[in-house]
Amino acid sequence: MARGKLRIYLGAAPGVGKTYAMLSEAHRRVERGTDCVVAFVEHHGRPRTEVMLHGLEQIQRRELEYRDTVFTEMDVDAVLERKPAVVLVDELAHTNVPGSRNTKRWQDVEELLEAGITVISTVNIQHLESLGDVVESITGVRQKETVPDEVVRRADQIELVDMSPHALRRRMAHGNIYKPDKVDASLSNYFRLGNLTALRELALLWVADRVDEYLQEYRSEHRVSKIWGSRERIVVGLTGGPEGRTLIRRAARLAEKGAGGEVLAVYIARSDGLTSGSPKELAVQRTLVEELGGTFHHVLGEDIPSALLEFARGVNATQIVVGTSRRKAWQYIFGPGVGATVAVDSGPDLDVHIVTHEEAAKGRGLPVARGARLERSRVIWGWLAGVVGPALLTLLLTHVDVHLGLANDVLLFLTLTVAAALLGGLLPSLASAAFGSVLLNWFFTPPVDRLTIADPKNIVALVVFLLVAVSVASVVDLAARRTHQAARLRAESEILSFLAGSVLRGETTLDALLERVRETFAMDGVALLERESETDPWTCTGSVGDVSPPARPEDADVDMPVGDHMALALSGRVLPAEDRRVLAAFAAQAAVVLDRQRLQSQAEHARKLAEGNRIRTALLAAVSHDLRTPLAGIKASVTSLRSDDVEWSDEDQAELLAGIEEGADRLDHLIGNLLDMSRVQTGTVRPLIREIDLDEVVPMALVGVAEDSVVLDIPEDLPMVAVDPGLLERSVANIVENAVKYNPDGEPVLVSASALCDRVEIRVADRGPGVPDEAKDRIFEPFQRYGDAPRGTGVGLGLAVARGFAEENGGTLDAEDTPGGGMTMVLTVPTAAGHLPAPPDLPAAVTS
Repeated sequence: MARGKLRIYLGAAPGVGKTYAMLSEAHRRVERGTDCVVAFVEHHGRPRTEVMLHGLEQIQRRELEYRDTVFTEMDVDAVLERKPAVVLVDELAHTNVPGSRNTKRWQDVEELLEAGITVISTVNIQHLESLGDVVESITGVRQKETVPDEVVRRADQIELVDMSPHALRRRMAHGNIYKPDKVDASLSNYFRLGNLTALRELALLWVADRVDEYLQEYRSEHRVSKIWGSRERIVVGLTGGPEGRTLIRRAARLAEKGAGGEVLAVYIARSDGLTSGSPKELAVQRTLVEELGGTFHHVLGEDIPSALLEFARGVNATQIVVGTSRRKAWQYIFGPGVGATVAVDSGPDLDVHIVTHEEAAKGRGLPVARGARLERSRVIWGWLAGVVGPALLTLLLTHVDVHLGLANDVLLFLTLTVAAALLGGLLPSLASAAFGSVLLNWFFTPPVDRLTIADPKNIVALVVFLLVAVSVASVVDLAARRTHQAARLRAESEILSFLAGSVLRGETTLDALLERVRETFAMDGVALLERESETDPWTCTGSVGDVSPPARPEDADVDMPVGDHMALALSGRVLPAEDRRVLAAFAAQAAVVLDRQRLQSQAEHARKLAEGNRIRTALLAAVSHDLRTPLAGIKASVTSLRSDDVEWSDEDQAELLAGIEEGADRLDHLIGNLLDMSRVQTGTVRPLIREIDLDEVVPMALVGVAEDSVVLDIPEDLPMVAVDPGLLERSVANIVENAVKYNPDGEPVLVSASALCDRVEIRVADRGPGVPDEAKDRIFEPFQRYGDAPRGTGVGLGLAVARGFAEENGGTLDAEDTPGGGMTMVLTVPTAAGHLPAPPDLPAAVTS
């Protein structure tokens, strides 16, 4: 009997429409004539879902008694006896009541599948077993009902039922998911915008992984050889060739598959100037990397594979992407190439991706420049070709019974001399010419076995050989030197152009520039030293690297003076003299950046002074109006009471005294806010942090408002918080006062609290007119009031003081829209160390 098919509707959270989509699919199949029945569907009182059950055959559930309560579960035996073609089973992760046939509902589904019945089911992403810890860290709730990932992965079809967090919260606020009495608690806890966004991302990433598995199966079945990479932080090795764009795009696609993926493109130019990179192509590739959200790095290195691996390990990368070599097949005789070398030397901590491209095996676009300073291996090969080569050639010609003639022998020896010049430079070629002339004279010029020459023509031939050999060697060496100089100047111009372009791109921080110096010259540490005068000690104005900055420029391996009182100090190795020209440009740029930072600091100080002047101007305006108003009322009442012309009744005197008291309270409140704001602005607030329960602080903050204007909902099981009680009380008092001011008459303000991971949130929700999104940050600025307050007056400092005190407590204060209208202030404070939050009391559907 063939196994049945499993189709799963996967959602990020309850209420996204999984059950509704499953029932819609059942109706479509019934209309096509498929035998489809409902084994278990839970509508949770949602009317639209309940309506979708109409017209579908439902199998009677099995009743089980557990702890004096009757529960209903899916009747597996009844389904097997009915044996429909398709059966609907909701909530795959559900735990069955003790006494059921199986412990878990997914085990019931396995029985149905083995019986050849196709099953359509639903599950939320938070119920997958492997994501339990992640979900708990996001929501603060540990899911007790889980399903093994393998069960879901084995499904023949997985369909993601997606809904934006904002739309889901609107559905919740409209009562389409839970009953009205559970809406506020759910929106404040599990269904917070951040939680839903994170759960949605988890669902999308998990489904993307499953899609990759489907594609791998398809590739295997259809023999598709296209490469698919994995997700990690990726370093892209660029050569300056046209294949670099392909490598960058491939690395960006790999990085997009995982959260926090990053692409670092690095172009390594040899410090001896050996490079074939095109400056124009590198500029295009740099722009492409930055457009894709990556970073571009230009590094000098003696050995390209080693420099690439050193850079990757230095930035803690886990993957390297390099391209297939552009060399032709015969060019591999000179070595395995950069990609193969990096793959061999990467070790177990780095994965290397060698990516094919259209330029593979087409040859390099520019010839490889031969520098005057050659690698040790090439010098050895040059000496071997110049000394060992002539000896082997002599051995071959003397033991082979073939007489080529002196002219051909000279040409063969000249070929070895030219090869020695190309490989090892001038000295091996001169040695080859001298050694070859001796061998030709001894073995091939009559009389043989003697260093004498009988025929004058042979003397001319040997002299011409020696002159040609020396001339060719000199020309080759001179060309190599000129090519080395040109290549090095090109590398320097590229670095200098990148340095100049960094100014235009806004890379003006001193640390970023010093890090660029360290990367470019492969140093361990770089520091910028400065002193006021010749007699003052040196001070470090900025440093990067693993070593401590030197106390004086003389203590560093390399020092580059910048004027009379500044120097750039590098530690790690001694630089060659030709590198100091580029280093001087970096040093001058460092001085400019330092001056610019100081100018920016001065500009920021001036901005703060201007802001202070603005606040003082606003304060004068407040004093001239808002503070004078209660003073005027107090003075009028006092003048009336002291007047001898009028005899006031007891009721009138009481009313005047009440007016004086009210004006004094308002005046005290305004002056208190002004003093608090001045403490925040001047940075003189010194919080005294201690552990305390919220129910000891929040009720005290409500003393100044009418008793029936606030509804307080502070759970007793909340963890303790680490705050300054006085600052927290003042923050809550200002927030509540603001909410009551704008709340409609007869509507109480809801003050609730909940625990989320390592923080506690206090939410103050009103039903007032609300605030547009573009004005939500502006209302926290001093002396700002959105619209006209319907009751009372103030200077617009309440929310500014509240946010300032919240930040001093290590928390945050933000504004959100209240579902259904209004504004909710969310005050977040840290949980005391060692106090874990208790899981919130969520509706049953969230954990089932």
